[in-house]
Amino acid sequence: MDRWMSWLTCIAGYDYTLAGMQDFSAYLERVGLSASECPTLQAIHRAHATSIPFENLDPHRGIPVSLAQEDLERKLVHEQRGGYCFEQNLLLASALEHLGLTVEPMLARVRRGAPPGTVRPRSHLVLRVTDDDDRVWHADVGLGLGTLLDPIPFGVDGISYEQLGWSFRVIQDGIEMVLQTLADGSWSDVYAFSPQPVPRIDIETSNWWTSTNPQSPFVFGLIATVNHPDGSRESISDWSGPLELRVQSPGDTQVSRPPRQAIPELLAERFTLPGFALGADGRVQ
Repeated sequence: MDRWMSWLTCIAGYDYTLAGMQDFSAYLERVGLSASECPTLQAIHRAHATSIPFENLDPHRGIPVSLAQEDLERKLVHEQRGGYCFEQNLLLASALEHLGLTVEPMLARVRRGAPPGTVRPRSHLVLRVTDDDDRVWHADVGLGLGTLLDPIPFGVDGISYEQLGWSFRVIQDGIEMVLQTLADGSWSDVYAFSPQPVPRIDIETSNWWTSTNPQSPFVFGLIATVNHPDGSRESISDWSGPLELRVQSPGDTQVSRPPRQAIPELLAERFTLPGFALGADGRVQ
């Protein structure tokens, strides 16, 4: 109860609108771009998705995730850390708004790995982006393993969009739109969402649950992923039980089970996340 009251006190005077980016040049440098290149939505999305790792090290360590703009830039840009969907996509949103694009955040329910009929919480963030030519895009750099590399046209069209060997499409399921991906010759659901923008307070509430609730996999488990410019993907996770290191390409998946003692080294060498140690309880510190 004390933690809940603390959160209510913290948000009492919070500005729930999307915040503007404070250091756009530093962000572009972080993702390997330059302002002199006049980067487009597509260039920024691809660069972000292949530069900033997805990770949940803060909630895993018992540190609630802040979505304040200064904290997003401090952590993901200046400290060279990664983050999970709320951090990743809000940082991207602020960069795109800096370019003058219109960004509308929406909450989604992750379906990947869920038994049919399971209703999960709306714990994922998706962006609808309108560019200067009034074209509308589905943007998402925050899914972790298997996130979109490029934005795709927003809406249900059933068209398959190929990105470095990976394919995505959006279908309709009742009132929800469902992002699907192609694997082993069949389509599977990734997440579902209603195309309705949500206010910042809804994002803050979902983020608080995801980063502090003991039942959240981002609290009880560990995950870090990276998407490489050649289309390959890597992840380390203990969500399914034993620690697994997964290396994927469009045509191949390799899974190994390193010892937990190797986590700090793996984080540093494979996910550009140095400086972490393993506590006596086997959790990252």
